[in-house]
Amino acid sequence: MTDTIVQQPVTRSAAAPLDPPVEYHDLREDKPVHRVRFPNGLEGWLVTRFDEGSAVFGDARFTAHRQRHDTLPGEVDEAGHDAPFDPVFVMMDEPDHSLYRRLLAGRFTPKNIQTRLQPYIDQIVEEHLDAIAAGPQTFDFVQAMSLPIPCLVICELLGVPYADRDEFHHATEAMMDMGNPRDVRDKGAHWLIDYITNLIADKKRSNATGDLLAELIAAQRTNASFVTDNQLIGMGVLLLFAGHDTTAAMLGLSTYTLLTHPEQRRHLIEHAEEPLKVGAMVEELMRYLTIVQFGLGRVALEDLELGDARISKGDLVVVAMNAANRDPRVFTDPNVPDFERKMTRHLAFGYGVHQCLGQNVARAELKTVLPKLFRRFPELRLAVPADEVPMDVTGTNYGVKKLLVTR
Repeated sequence: MTDTIVQQPVTRSAAAPLDPPVEYHDLREDKPVHRVRFPNGLEGWLVTRFDEGSAVFGDARFTAHRQRHDTLPGEVDEAGHDAPFDPVFVMMDEPDHSLYRRLLAGRFTPKNIQTRLQPYIDQIVEEHLDAIAAGPQTFDFVQAMSLPIPCLVICELLGVPYADRDEFHHATEAMMDMGNPRDVRDKGAHWLIDYITNLIADKKRSNATGDLLAELIAAQRTNASFVTDNQLIGMGVLLLFAGHDTTAAMLGLSTYTLLTHPEQRRHLIEHAEEPLKVGAMVEELMRYLTIVQFGLGRVALEDLELGDARISKGDLVVVAMNAANRDPRVFTDPNVPDFERKMTRHLAFGYGVHQCLGQNVARAELKTVLPKLFRRFPELRLAVPADEVPMDVTGTNYGVKKLLVTR
C-alpha cells in the first residue's frame, strides 16, 4: 500500500520553523524506509534515518540518474534527461562522474580556497559590514549580506560580471521555486542558459584566463569530444545558480537561528577568533538546519534490501536529509543546536561520490560572515517578532525570504 506524503510545500510547525516536518519525525521512528506517493504522482520510497540515508548515497547499486520528485502535481514526466540544460556529472555514475567532476575539483579544495579565495571573502565581508555600520539602524540582512556575499564569491570564481547579479538571481529564484508552474521554472532556466552561453562565447572570443569558466573552455579546446558545448554550458549554469542560492539561504537561516538562540550567539561571539571552534559551530548549523528542502533521490539498479524494506529495480528512493540529520540514534539531543557537539559527519551536503562540490566555498563564507557579523554588531536583534519572519517553503533550499534586523 502506498501512503501519500505531501512534500511540497513542506509543512513546518509555526512554533518550530527550524525543525523538519513533524511527519518526518514520526516516519523516522516507525517507518524509516516508507513507500510514498509524491505530489506529482510519482511513487517511491522516503528514507528518514541517518544510516539508511548514508547507505543510499554510498551504494553503487543506486544510480544518480533519476526523475524529479519535487515538482508540482501532474508533472511526473519531468526527469533528469528532460532538464532544460545538461546536468553533466550531477546525474552520472562512476566512472564517468569522476572524469567530469575532476575538471572542477581543483578549484574547490580547502587549500585552493584558503589561498586564492579567502582574502577576497575577507575583503568583501568587511566592506559590507562597513556599509551596514554607515547605514540605517534597521535593515534587511538578506539584501545587505546573505545575497550579495555569495553572489560576489561565485562571480569572482566563475568570472561572471557582478553587475548582472540581480538578473541571474531572479532567474535562479524562478527556476528553483517548486511552487512555480513548470513554464515559469523553465523560463528562469532558459534565461540562465542563454546568459551562460553568451558569456562563454565572449570568453572564447577574448581568450579569457584566470577564472573557472576560462579553465573549462581551455579543457574543451584540449578535448572537444569530452566536453561538448552543451556540457560546458550546463556546468556553467549549475555552478552559477548552485554557487549562490544555497549559501545565501544558509547565511540567512543561520543568522535567524543565532538571533533566536541567545546561548549559541554568545558562544559564537566568545570564540569568534578561534577557527576550529567556529568551524565546529558552522558544521553544527549545517546539520541542524539542513536546507535541502525536498531531499535527494536515487534509483535502484537492482532488487535490494534497505533497512526493513525490499526495494525493487527501478524504484525511486529519496533521502530526507533534514530528518536524517536529526536522527537521535546518531546525534544526542538532535533538535538542539549544540556548538560543542563532537560530530564525525552529517548529510547536509549529501554523502559519497556526489557530495556537494562547492561545500568548502560555503564553509569559508559561513566561517567568515557569522563571527565577523556578531563581533561587529553584538547587539544585533530581530526587528520583527520571530514568527513574522517570512520563510521560503517552496524553494529547493529552505531559508528566510526577508530578515529585518536592528543593529
